[in-house]
Parts: sequence; structure tokens; C-alpha cells
Amino acid sequence: MKKTAAIIGAGPAGLSAAEVLAEAGIDVTLYERMASPARKFLMAGRGGLNLTHSEDFSRVLTRYGAAAERLKPFLDAFGPQQVRDWCAGLGQETFVGSSGRVFPGAMKASPLLRAWLRRLDALGVKIRLRHDFRGFEGRAALFETPEGPLRVEADAMVLALGGASWPRLGADGSWVTPLTEAGLPSAPLHPANCGLLIGWSKYFAEKFEGQPLKNIALRCGSRVVRGEAMVTRRGLEGGAVYALSGDLRDLVARDGEAAVTIDLRPDVPKETLAHKLAWPRGKQSQSNFIRKAAGLSPLGVALIRESGPLPETPEGLAERIKALPLRVTGVAGLERAISTAGGLIWEALDENLMAKKFPGLFVAGEMLDWEAPTGGYLLTACFATGRAAGKAAAAFATKEQV
Repeated sequence: MKKTAAIIGAGPAGLSAAEVLAEAGIDVTLYERMASPARKFLMAGRGGLNLTHSEDFSRVLTRYGAAAERLKPFLDAFGPQQVRDWCAGLGQETFVGSSGRVFPGAMKASPLLRAWLRRLDALGVKIRLRHDFRGFEGRAALFETPEGPLRVEADAMVLALGGASWPRLGADGSWVTPLTEAGLPSAPLHPANCGLLIGWSKYFAEKFEGQPLKNIALRCGSRVVRGEAMVTRRGLEGGAVYALSGDLRDLVARDGEAAVTIDLRPDVPKETLAHKLAWPRGKQSQSNFIRKAAGLSPLGVALIRESGPLPETPEGLAERIKALPLRVTGVAGLERAISTAGGLIWEALDENLMAKKFPGLFVAGEMLDWEAPTGGYLLTACFATGRAAGKAAAAFATKEQV
């Protein structure tokens, strides 16, 4: 009789596991709580789907921080180049952007997802939508469905339930309680790659909400990140912000607040700025003079004023421009975060992502305890752990050695 596998969660990790299991000849059914698969994947692709990164693999590994060694075997097997090869196999060629990030040629997720679902359908994968996972009864998974409760048993199972960010797209962290009850504990779930909360004045928030800060450098302690940010009514968002948000999140949790500085002109030495700011102002307003002399946008000048009384000397102004201080009071919540920190602890799993207390149950994707910055690292690890869990689940179901 053909062996069976149940996969719970139809995001990138779950779909990856389904593909590997089906290719191994396993009868695969995938259960998804939403009305369509991979909703967060589609949302990520709206602004250009960043699949992976082209930088040296040794550098890629460092992006996963404390979880790098845990993830390394899976990324060795399915890393950035394998992601690109897999996309090509689906008829979706990729290209490397100026930042080193890798995108599909269509610059969105929908063509890739359609090709992927066609492949899974051809492999015989069945997808059951609106099936909400509620926990376990013995070795069976329990679901609430439009037709009522459902109890599912299989030779192997893969959990790929996601984290808790953007919960309206499906992953809300509701799996934590039933898994804990089953003996699979998790580290607390926190927002990652998220915006910063800063107490702007009412005038600044209303006037500059939605405006970008381009070519800046953000500093938190010894870490400096170049990039862009955008002013929100409550603080800052954007790529440079997300790269530091984990550090700032932890500092706020520890101290109640955190400090970050912005270099508004990272390519201009402080001495050069001070020299230009010492020129006679003439009939120009102070703000107009600072804007022109320092090469700032109106937003940059407003930030200088927002951060406190204007320094009286050119040297002081130059120092403010190069290290503008901001007080961070918190980070945006999980409902707006790009990804999730925390998750099922690694110690509950063996080296093949199988639950030690639940033989035949494998775990993959963002619900594991790891985090990474944006830049393709998140999707790459979801693909890699999904495929690793699928391979190990196939071996378990057929009682082969991994």
C-alpha cells in the first residue's frame, strides 16, 4: 500500500515538503487553514519577490545569527544557487539586482506560485483548504473544517504553520498551545524585521508621514546599516530599519527604550559639512541654508529640528547631521512585522527536524526558532527546511535511512 503524508500549512515550507514527498512516491495531502495557499508568499511578492541572495555562502550563513549552525546542513543541501535552479526548472528565470538580491524575472510571486502548484498537482498532491489545525489526539491531527471536525492520520506528518506575523494572511501562532501540550515547547514569538516606534511631534508626523529617507546610515551600538527608511505616523520603517529591528527590540525589552542614530550624509565627512555650514547665510532662512549647505531634503532638516534645539555652531550642526539621535520606545507589533522571531525550540527536534517526543512528526519553516533579515534569507531557509523535512518524512514513512 502506498505510504501517506499529511502536511499542515501551505506556505513555502509546506509546499516544499509536499514536492519532495510526492517525488519520493508518497501519497501527499496538504491542509491549509486559509481559502487559498501561500497568501503571505503572494503578499511578499507584491513589491518584487526577493527569493534569495547572491552573496558568498559563508556570508549568507552569518545572516541567521544564533541559528546558523542549526540551519547550515539544510542550507548546504538547498541554498541560494539551488533556489535559482529550482525556479528555472519551473520556467521562472531569476536575476541578481544591484544589491545582490535575487528576484524572479516577473518580479512577483504569482507566476512562480502558479507554476509550482501545477507541478504539485501533476505529482498528485491534494490540497485541502479551510482546514484549521487544532492539535493532536494521540498520533492524529485534528482540524476544524467547513464540514465539521476532522481527524487525520498518516505515516508521516510535516508541520509548516508559519510564525505569527501578518496573522490576517494565515499564520497567527495559534499552534503554540497545542504543540506545547503535546510536549513541543516554543520560545516566545516576537516581531522581526519590523518598524520602530518613535514619539514624533504631531506636526512632524502629520507633515512627513510616508516620506522617504534615502541613502542614510543607521547605527545601533557598533552595528551600522546603510540603506533607506520611511517615516510613518508612529516611527520608521524600511530596509535599513528592519536590519536593526531585532537588536532594538531586545534593547527595548531589556531597558524600556533604545537609542539609534542616523547619518543623513554618510558619504560626506563631518569636517566637510562643518566647513560648508560655516559659510555666510545671507538672507536665507536658517532651514533653507542648512538644507542647501548640507545637501539635505526638507525631511532631513525637519529631523534635525525634531531631535532637539539646533546646535549653535557649524561643528555642532555637522555632528547632528552625522549622528542624529532618536529615542526608540518600541517596535511595531506582529500584525505588521515581516517575520517572526522565536518558535519551536531546536532541542525538541532531532537532526532531521523530527520531534523527539513524536516520531514521524517533522517541523519546518518560520515556526522554528530562528530569524533573519530581509534580503531573501527568510524564504531561502523556509525552502531549505521544508525540503529537508520532506526528505526526512519520506524516509521515515518508508523506513529508509536518511
